[in-house]
Amino acid sequence: MTDLPINEHGVPLYPKGHAGRLFVTMAAIDTLENPTAASVAALTGLSKGNIDTYVSALNNEMGVQIVKEGPTYRIESWGVILKKSGVKKVLTGSV
Repeated sequence: MTDLPINEHGVPLYPKGHAGRLFVTMAAIDTLENPTAASVAALTGLSKGNIDTYVSALNNEMGVQIVKEGPTYRIESWGVILKKSGVKKVLTGSV
């Protein structure tokens, strides 16, 4: 892994425009018990206001299906492109 700064939860802080931001968003949604924009942002260090944008990009560009029920996100499908174990590694910086 590159020498990215990490936050207090051990999550790498990917620069603006980096695909890692999408992947940590998805990994956080999968990891958290109650994945809301606020809890995903708190874990990842991403802006709460950008979480919906990242989810939309994941759905439209990566072929996944993440739905929002009230304030909570849920992954319905990882699609055919992304591998769950690989995406989850991005959250810990171990790729």
